[in-house]
Amino acid sequence: MTALDWPGFGHVSLAGLLFLCLAAALAGAVDAVVGGGGLIQLPAMLLVGPGGQPLYSLATSKVAAVVGTTAAVRTYTAQTSVDWWSALPMALAAFGGAVGGAAFAGSLAPDVLNAVVLVALVGVGLYTWRKPRLGVGEVLRFARSAQVAVMALGGAVIGFYDGLAGPGTGAFLVFLLVGLVGFAFLRASATAKVVNVATNLGALMYFIPAGKVLWGLGLLLAVCNTTGAVFGARLAVRRGSRFVRRVFLTVVVALVVSLGWKVAAG
Repeated sequence: MTALDWPGFGHVSLAGLLFLCLAAALAGAVDAVVGGGGLIQLPAMLLVGPGGQPLYSLATSKVAAVVGTTAAVRTYTAQTSVDWWSALPMALAAFGGAVGGAAFAGSLAPDVLNAVVLVALVGVGLYTWRKPRLGVGEVLRFARSAQVAVMALGGAVIGFYDGLAGPGTGAFLVFLLVGLVGFAFLRASATAKVVNVATNLGALMYFIPAGKVLWGLGLLLAVCNTTGAVFGARLAVRRGSRFVRRVFLTVVVALVVSLGWKVAAG
């Protein structure tokens, strides 16, 4: 029996299945360090085309992402601190934003969204590159209550964007926490994983009742994504904020190139 005959796999060939497993593992590793795994996993899903519709690819990739990101959170919290008093309100706001974003998935012209995100990513990348000390150490910029409010508001906006399937959600979360709140890159990455779990769950709250999840494929990719995520999180903790900053800039450049190509191609 080939993968073409398995229920819940969206008629993906065996070769396509192996390709998606490798992509999911790599995406999990990159996503655990600094975000941006969607740059790898979602395009791979769209290329193979499980289920015959883009929404099946988006919804199924969320299953893999939420399991892998949860594993990354467990690895981070075992080895570095997360400020749960500010992370949880941010995650809750992001969850609500993601539910709304998923409900609007497909309603906004992709070209418009890609162009807006491209400009934002260029600004994020240039700002980070021009400030080499940014995120190396922690320099909090707000009082406690104001910090929670800023993180929650930012989480809601980025969560909505993630529900729309925009690439670079992890990078935007990390930049918000580093550039605006003042976290060091390592702590920002750990906190971003907590929030990213919530955004993925929020999107699934819409996609599961809509019947868009291919459960067989999603659970298999979740195992692969988790393997990569645990490796990536351990690497980030071992190498520290300077390493995370370098990976962050690399992911931002890759996102800019990818989106730039889409915008130029129309």
